[in-house]
Amino acid sequence: MRRVATAERPDWRAKAAACGFGFHTIDDAPYWDESAYYAFSLREIEVDIEAPSEELHAMALDMVGRIVGSEQHMQQLAIPEPYRDWIAQSWRERQPHLYGRMDFAYDGTGPAKLYELNYDTPTSLFEAAFFQWQWLEDQLARGQLPAGSDQFNSIYESLVEAFGTIARGIARPFHFAAVRDSVEDQGTVAYLRDCALQAGIDCGALAIEDIGISADGRFTDLDDQVIGCLFKLYPLEDMFRESFGEHLPRSGLQLIEPPWKALLSNKGILPLLWDAHRGHPNLLPAEFDGGGALPRGWVRKPLHSREGANIAMHLDDGRELRTDGPYRDGPCIRQACHPLTGFDGHYPLIGSWVVGDRACGIGIREDSSLVTQDSARFVPHAIVEEARGVLIA
Repeated sequence: MRRVATAERPDWRAKAAACGFGFHTIDDAPYWDESAYYAFSLREIEVDIEAPSEELHAMALDMVGRIVGSEQHMQQLAIPEPYRDWIAQSWRERQPHLYGRMDFAYDGTGPAKLYELNYDTPTSLFEAAFFQWQWLEDQLARGQLPAGSDQFNSIYESLVEAFGTIARGIARPFHFAAVRDSVEDQGTVAYLRDCALQAGIDCGALAIEDIGISADGRFTDLDDQVIGCLFKLYPLEDMFRESFGEHLPRSGLQLIEPPWKALLSNKGILPLLWDAHRGHPNLLPAEFDGGGALPRGWVRKPLHSREGANIAMHLDDGRELRTDGPYRDGPCIRQACHPLTGFDGHYPLIGSWVVGDRACGIGIREDSSLVTQDSARFVPHAIVEEARGVLIA
């Protein structure tokens, strides 16, 4: 694995506009960055990322079965009591799920280490599935990549196939929803809706804010029609805290991702996985936080923090890093500190996509600090071989 500086496509902004990639620049700062790419060998992808992703995914699903049968685990994950039976039932019914993203620290020199699971509302999907693939094809055509270069990326095909697989189990009408004013979230659900349409599923779109509640406590669209199934790019734990959340367990609404995904998007899954699989090469030691001073070599993370918010990192050398955010008051976990490796002052985090229970691609976000925050940039990747066929490590 290495970071390679490269020339940008002269027309990439026009191509982004043409395909609806309207969030390539956020608050006047670049989000999409193709001034460099990360080069991997095929072995690094297949052995160090793809295989562990599928193994950890299977371990995580097994853990869901343990959690729903344990009131203690539900309490440890701070799942509100009114929603516990609903979540457990959604697992027992094996309500269909679509996708998830694992975030790994990896630099090519050792096992990838799992930082967290993003299994309820994972983002950076469109840029991973579509725009970086377009980058690969264009750069090959321009001679900016070695001939034969490839990419670990069958995300689009996997999404269409997964939608086709779960189509019969989706209640109708089926809508995709995100926050109205979030350009990134709207772009993500538009892409996912297109994948569903490609799979032959009739589906609509609306803003989260436009969803209503009928007199008998069911969720409705702008035509006052009861929604059968809702793909919501909106955190389930936030729905629990809002006034309409109390209707969820009795509304009959089917969700994608299903309610049981709330257990996997919760960072409390990390100490539970560690307890069940101590010493696993891809897991970091983790425990539920009892408060007090954070020892060296540990990171404190709120159960529901997102985009690097409210992280406290105490490195082995005594340095401390903290980020601000809105998750100050909730319970936390501690995870052993395994800092990201710097590549010329850039710290990449590998997002490994699992769709339909199969690892199918990666996206890389890099930050200028050890904590990957909402200001991180998305950088493409390639599997690179030299002309003589020797893999570049």
